[in-house]
Amino acid sequence: MRAPLSTAIAIAIGLVILFGYFLPFGILISLRMVLLEWAVILAAIALLVGIGNLFYVHWRKAARAQSNSFYSVVLLISLVFTLAIVGWFGPTHSYSLWIFNNIQVPIESSLMAILAILLAYAVVRLLRRQLNLFSIIFLVTTVVILVATAPILGVEVPGLNELRTWISQVPAVAGARGILLGVALGILATGVRILVGADRPYGG
Repeated sequence: MRAPLSTAIAIAIGLVILFGYFLPFGILISLRMVLLEWAVILAAIALLVGIGNLFYVHWRKAARAQSNSFYSVVLLISLVFTLAIVGWFGPTHSYSLWIFNNIQVPIESSLMAILAILLAYAVVRLLRRQLNLFSIIFLVTTVVILVATAPILGVEVPGLNELRTWISQVPAVAGARGILLGVALGILATGVRILVGADRPYGG
């Protein structure tokens, strides 16, 4: 497919979906729903392709006995085992839920514990490099969140949970909303550039 044709198709589909949100025409709404359903199907296919590529890369690594190939073997066995169990019994079966509760959840908990350690390490490095008001605020916030979430020796400090709740619901939410607004503006800018043909990530 040549570049002008692929660019025209991308711009046309983008305009149809955009106008389908704002113009009350039945044909535009129906066409928008069809295109969005196609997009969901393509996303699912892309996910399957990604899983296949992951399997192929680690299969080659394990077959060639490269460095750290043991982890590739573990990944392949886990992938095949999980797909077989969930595909045969379904995602709500007790076997599938056992895999989630006894393997997935502990792994995620371990990653969160590592994140807490890295956060404490980042605080130490920040204080060693630059000691100012913002680094002290960062230190105090980190200590409050960690101690309130996992009290030392089970001793809870009065008012600490309320402070942690306020931090997580006010400053943290404000920062998250700022990040989401930035992401949304970036997506809009990228979409406009694709609609006008300035960016062509589809290969045009």
